[in-house]
Amino acid sequence: MKPILTLYFLLFCPIFALAQFQNVQCEDTCHHIHGIDLSHYQGSVFWDAVGQNDRNAYVYLKATEGGDRIDHKFQENITLAQCHGLKVGCYHFYRPVTNQEAQFRNFRKQCRPQEQDLIPMIDVETTNKLPTEQFCDSLFKFLEMIEREYKQKPLIYTGANFYDRHLQGKLNDYLVMIAQYTDYEPRLKDNRDITLWQYTAKGRIRGVNGFVDKSRFMNRHKLREIRFRHY
Repeated sequence: MKPILTLYFLLFCPIFALAQFQNVQCEDTCHHIHGIDLSHYQGSVFWDAVGQNDRNAYVYLKATEGGDRIDHKFQENITLAQCHGLKVGCYHFYRPVTNQEAQFRNFRKQCRPQEQDLIPMIDVETTNKLPTEQFCDSLFKFLEMIEREYKQKPLIYTGANFYDRHLQGKLNDYLVMIAQYTDYEPRLKDNRDITLWQYTAKGRIRGVNGFVDKSRFMNRHKLREIRFRHY
């Protein structure tokens, strides 16, 4: 819409303007189930305040990255988040060129099954310059290790563009969280179902200083779909 027309409608047609510019992510104004994910980058979190927000149903915490990195806030965050009634899961940032067994051991040491409310999430954002076929071979070897250990498939987090370029048609057996920071819902090229949408990296929530990643369930998906099954 041209700037002059946009100004006109905002000034003289407020109802039309609301309809046109309303954000479909509908944060805090809809029936969708919302949550956050965070790491040490958010610093000290006031989990009592986060836990009092009835619009926030779950949280994913960064546990590990690659073969040896541990988020230094993870143990504090998972303990306090659960103490304040939040459903908590943990995630691993996957490095395709790092030994899969080393990454698995690193994650398993932090993400203890008995402490989980939600299935593990694997953050897949880079190929580390590997060709797609080689990258996928690396990734799926790691995912198989996770599934054997936790007796359920992990949730896969990735960006919409990254998925379309490298993972299209390859994750049909997995639930996915898709990151796309737009005012419209993501749609993948293979039209596969999306369980969760991370709609912003600049969300705000009481109890967290600064920005936080926020997500919500898509369509009729519910929290029970990512609950950790304890055998």
